Amino acid sequence: MQVALLTVGDELLAGDIDNTNASWLARQLGERGVSVVRILVVPDDEEVIANQIRAYSDAFDAVIVTGGLGGTPDDVTMASLARAFDRDLEVNDEALEAVEARLAAIADKYPDLDIDATAEASIPAGSRVLINDAGLSPGCVLKNVYAVPGIPSEMKAMFEQVAAEFSGDMQTRTLYTPTPEGQLLSVLTTVRDEFGVAVGCYPNREEGRNRLKLRGTDEKALDAAAAWLHEEIETV
Repeated sequence: MQVALLTVGDELLAGDIDNTNASWLARQLGERGVSVVRILVVPDDEEVIANQIRAYSDAFDAVIVTGGLGGTPDDVTMASLARAFDRDLEVNDEALEAVEARLAAIADKYPDLDIDATAEASIPAGSRVLINDAGLSPGCVLKNVYAVPGIPSEMKAMFEQVAAEFSGDMQTRTLYTPTPEGQLLSVLTTVRDEFGVAVGCYPNREEGRNRLKLRGTDEKALDAAAAWLHEEIETV
């Protein structure tokens, strides 16, 4: 399974916040054997988001869009998703019930909230609603596109609702070596070509070692490649 991650927000492009959502999702998907093939940050621009959603939806098995859900002017993800597939936004009854219940629960703490519950509960026609148990704005699934909140705690909670829908056969093996990266070129090229696995070398100068990561879908080839590396280089 190949998945693209689309993170939305001018604040990400400005460097005002770190893109921790993409890193967290990539790890979660990787643990499920999914190949994350694209990670892209886009501005709060409806046309840009819609075009990218459409392109990634056609190219990959699934797309996860984070951020841009809510009622402020820069929250345009739902409208962008609707535009990508030529749908209208419509009030979802289940989402409206959840939004109204959430607003009632926090009314005493935030008495001056001015939130349009129907607007908050509007999602593209024909999509499957994802209730936001950790916050307010619902997410949804339309075709193979999953729209989830940008607030990390809400994003994580909502992803757990759909995590079982993501799986793949990608596996990894990790080794560590004190051998300098410059001395590993021939070995890593050989292991890639001979065993048909992808290989990456990630230096950690603070720890004085390099992390070698092998990736592939053939478990026997990965095990053989890892065993061969253990014989060819010093590992720790």
